[in-house]
Amino acid sequence: MLPQLPAAQAAAKPCESVADWWPRHRAIAAEHPSTIQQAIVGGFVADRVAWAFASGYQAALRSLFADAPNDKLCALCVTEADGNRPRAIKTRLSSSGLSWCLNGAKRWTTLGPEGSLFFVAARDEAASTDRPGIRVARVHADSPGLKIQPMPETRFVPEVPHAQLQFENVKVEALLPGDGYDLYVKPFRTVEDIHVQAAILAYLMREAQRLGWPEHWIERLSALLAGFATLSDMPPSHAETHVGLAGALRISAGLIEEAEAFWLKSATDPATLRWHRDRELLTVAGKARELRTRRAWENLRPAG
Repeated sequence: MLPQLPAAQAAAKPCESVADWWPRHRAIAAEHPSTIQQAIVGGFVADRVAWAFASGYQAALRSLFADAPNDKLCALCVTEADGNRPRAIKTRLSSSGLSWCLNGAKRWTTLGPEGSLFFVAARDEAASTDRPGIRVARVHADSPGLKIQPMPETRFVPEVPHAQLQFENVKVEALLPGDGYDLYVKPFRTVEDIHVQAAILAYLMREAQRLGWPEHWIERLSALLAGFATLSDMPPSHAETHVGLAGALRISAGLIEEAEAFWLKSATDPATLRWHRDRELLTVAGKARELRTRRAWENLRPAG
């Protein structure tokens, strides 16, 4: 299941921009139909966390949206000014004859300035449910009425750009079936965690080989990557998947903490400096993961 990771390939080619990274990722995706393989191989050949994350993110999208074209940078657009919960989503979806239109705005769209295709979570005002009905619409970046504005760089992985999107009567290419929140937004959090973490771990495996870290550490990391590959085949909405993922993330955190002593031995290496800048990425959405795990255990425990 794991790709060939020989030490002879341990020196990744420098990559400074999305324009440099994207052709590499497309070539990997063409060679590896499995999305978890795309994430792992993409992470292994990355020269920094940013491109490992980007490969994991694109692979995760294609795991959830199987019809996403491989020749287009894609993004899932959920977050707005008030957050990403259903009641925070104010972008509206309305019908006009046989077509659908979007009005509203999104923030922190990953790779948004470079994106070609967006999967947009929007409020369906016609839905009659206890909570706001959310649907997911496919929209092309060149659609009339869509404005894409770059956002400031983040403190970590600043190479990965983000954008604000503004929709003004933007025609929808396609409307995905079913509840957009339950079928796409919620599962994507799990799918993204699996693919992105696997990609970052594969990046660390390459650095471990390049910098001569202990073999016993690399062995445990290899076993953990196999675990993430197994998790990628499990249903993302199941409690068993969430509990297993929580365990894998805890083991991963332990290995990463152990590796801090290894990084110190190459303190002036550019990769070490970037790692200390970018490792904060791993703590993003920590509270949401804790809540997901708590609910998973509640669902697994016998009633009464």
